[in-house]
Amino acid sequence: MSVRPPLPYEFLPQVPSFELTSEDIAEGGTLAQEFIHAGGNLSPQLAWSGLPEGTRSIAVTCYDPDAPTGSGWWHWLALGLPADTAGLARGAGASDGDLPGERSFHGRNDSPGNQYDGAAPPPGPAHRYAFAVHALDVDALDVTADTPPAQIGFHITFHTLARAVLTAEFGV
Repeated sequence: MSVRPPLPYEFLPQVPSFELTSEDIAEGGTLAQEFIHAGGNLSPQLAWSGLPEGTRSIAVTCYDPDAPTGSGWWHWLALGLPADTAGLARGAGASDGDLPGERSFHGRNDSPGNQYDGAAPPPGPAHRYAFAVHALDVDALDVTADTPPAQIGFHITFHTLARAVLTAEFGV
């Protein structure tokens, strides 16, 4: 029996959580074909509430800790969302123009691209996809659209006031 790598949030500084829901994915469920890279490649709908006081912006990420890389795989980094944003519609990961706010943008993922790139694991056991919403204490992170995703993750970690995560699986 193989042991799965832990989710990265298990090792990061503990922060409060808030409500995160989705019409498209359920905690511990399986991603539907429309959210898979070879399927529709759409980002799932997400909604959140209860962000802490002091939230100045929001970041949304999707990370696969089971990728056979030694460092996981970043599928989505939506950054600079306004603090009053309460969710993202299905497909909002297609382009910067689909994100709310004038300063929102997609950071580079590991594909690499500047959008949502859905699940595409190699054959074998199912992979986990952690969709996380991060309430941040800054209006904007000190990153650009070309900043490597691990660096973006570093900046997110040190500015997170609260985080909520939904994790779903997909395998071939």
